[in-house]
Amino acid sequence: MPPPRPAALRDRSLLRRHGIRAAPVLLAAALLAGCSTGGDPGASPQPPAPPVDRAVAPLAPATTVTDPAGTTVGVGRPPKRIVCLSGLCDDMLVELGMTPTGTSTPALLANPALLGAKARSVPVVKGSFGSEDVESIAALKPDLVIGITGVHEPLRPAIERFAPVWLTEPRTWQDSVGYLRALGSLTGRTGEATAAEQRFRDTLADGVQQARDTGRAGRTVLLMYGSADSIGVDTTGTVNGDVLGTLYRYPFPPQGSDAESASTYSVEDILAKAPDVVFAYSLLFSSDDEKVTDQLAANPVWKQVPAVAQGQVHEMNARLWGSGRGTRSLGEIVRQSLAVVPGS
Repeated sequence: MPPPRPAALRDRSLLRRHGIRAAPVLLAAALLAGCSTGGDPGASPQPPAPPVDRAVAPLAPATTVTDPAGTTVGVGRPPKRIVCLSGLCDDMLVELGMTPTGTSTPALLANPALLGAKARSVPVVKGSFGSEDVESIAALKPDLVIGITGVHEPLRPAIERFAPVWLTEPRTWQDSVGYLRALGSLTGRTGEATAAEQRFRDTLADGVQQARDTGRAGRTVLLMYGSADSIGVDTTGTVNGDVLGTLYRYPFPPQGSDAESASTYSVEDILAKAPDVVFAYSLLFSSDDEKVTDQLAANPVWKQVPAVAQGQVHEMNARLWGSGRGTRSLGEIVRQSLAVVPGS
């Protein structure tokens, strides 16, 4: 069993997987377009996102599926006892009307958008994010274990002695839908999967129309996390950044191809993009930890960011916005963001 990762590395990895590139996880788990009133003067205009297709394709049960990453997943029979090592897994199971047999992201599962108080009955997998206790997982007698690509590979050989492992990582909202459909086929819950997909497609399509009708689509929006020393951004290469980029102007591409630095932005970088609205989620590990926006409050460059000057900086639920990358969580992000981003 690999030793627990230092907190700093854990946090970066998680965020990375989250949409951060990361994920929501570590941090959260361990806890994880149009014209603008501001905008980057030197950047080319971001073209409006295409309309969201509301159509849902038929879905049939299957014992073998190919996920959005091209990975083939097979089960001998429909899995009923699924252990979740990622927020995406918890989200998908709730969408399918199932309850995780065990979870490593209990705070996300307890969010009212997912199970709420019912989450208290779900066993919590022991260990830290990325170094979950294999014996704890085995004791739950799972039919399937779902984790995160780039995080849970080291655990795979040990877990596969008693259960198949499926590693996932959505980068677009279509990926999240694809994972949901794949799990719906494997579990035989095709009706639940297509109904959940329809709800999300309608929520996103309605959100896009509302954003355009009210001028919200022209606002420059940012989703950030981390600390004043290392600001992370959910870039357009992450599922959360992809969803926000479908609704608003979101000029925050990955900063290169290196996974460790692609999501890192400086305060100066953020000022250059001039976001009108900033969403932030702070991964707090103790009562002494400060929210990232509080850490930045005295920074003179941060004060010049239009969203800061206009009082449009909003701390969001770290579990939902940092760990949940499935259709239920993303639907909530659509609704919550529209309630905050001002129209023209």
